[in-house]
Amino acid sequence: MSAVHDDVDVSGLPEGITPLGDEIYAIDTMLAGYPGVVSAYLIRTERPCIVEVGTAGSAPVLRDAVIRLGLAPEDLATIVVTHIHLDHAGGTGDMAALFPNAEIVVHERGARHLADPSRLMASAKMVWGDRLETLFGQMHPTEAARIRSVAQTGEIDLGAGRRLVSHYAPGHAKHHMGLVDTGTGDLYVGDALGVYNPLTGDLRPATPPPDFDMEACLRTLRLFGDIGAQRLMFSHFGAHGAVAETIDRAEAELRLWVETVRESRDTGGDLDHAIAMVRDRVISRYKPLPPGASPEAAAVLDTLSGPEANVGGIVHWLDKLAQEQAEAKRKAEEERA
Repeated sequence: MSAVHDDVDVSGLPEGITPLGDEIYAIDTMLAGYPGVVSAYLIRTERPCIVEVGTAGSAPVLRDAVIRLGLAPEDLATIVVTHIHLDHAGGTGDMAALFPNAEIVVHERGARHLADPSRLMASAKMVWGDRLETLFGQMHPTEAARIRSVAQTGEIDLGAGRRLVSHYAPGHAKHHMGLVDTGTGDLYVGDALGVYNPLTGDLRPATPPPDFDMEACLRTLRLFGDIGAQRLMFSHFGAHGAVAETIDRAEAELRLWVETVRESRDTGGDLDHAIAMVRDRVISRYKPLPPGASPEAAAVLDTLSGPEANVGGIVHWLDKLAQEQAEAKRKAEEERA
């Protein structure tokens, strides 16, 4: 396999493809037809790689972008997803069909769901109902022989000594990993830091049920801080250079959301009360969209990682934590008896 390395005329690139230097291009996957929701990234090296694929409907968008950037579908060496949530990996099966030579890389906890997405889709149907088809479409199976799973760490060869190094990064999901480009120091963060809005500069956590785990999130943030990245590559949305400051902000926002939900819970509030408190105390701090921004795209992003989903995940974690503490107390009392 040999990639085409003709120079790309960046001045003529269509809207939705953003050159980031070092042969990296951000590609707007146009989730549900809306801009600014999910970023994929093409690393156009000797062994070209795409990070994140978006939904099933995003596959033709990525194919057209790859061709526009001077590669044939047969040239793509690797497709890697940070985790298997449908806004990041729903199009993996379609992408595998469009890019026949690409190896598919995923964390080991997500591999079986790419090969057989039936349980994942059934679970998503319970969560999203009638909105599932509109937002995500159908996730199609990926040939198991083409899937390579990685564990705590792994490597993806980009050619010429350049690699993507994966790091297990749970908290948002049990099948989540971050990726470091050894040639640039870029860190592909998936949803581990939350959702960055480049139009407003705001950063909010992504804490959906059922996998959200506060302590795991904090460990992942410490790991990312220790990596010493040069730039953060958000799946939602785009590249961002203020690394240490942004990781600190991610932790502060996470703690504020959790503390607000915990306060509501401790005073007897139900889920709706917790959502209302978060809207009043937390979301009210965020800047409004600038003129000309797509309110529809903002609504889609709010659906994916807004107060309902985030608060639901935090409440689920707090319930689980309370159960674990009650069980530990019961066992301790039994031992003393």
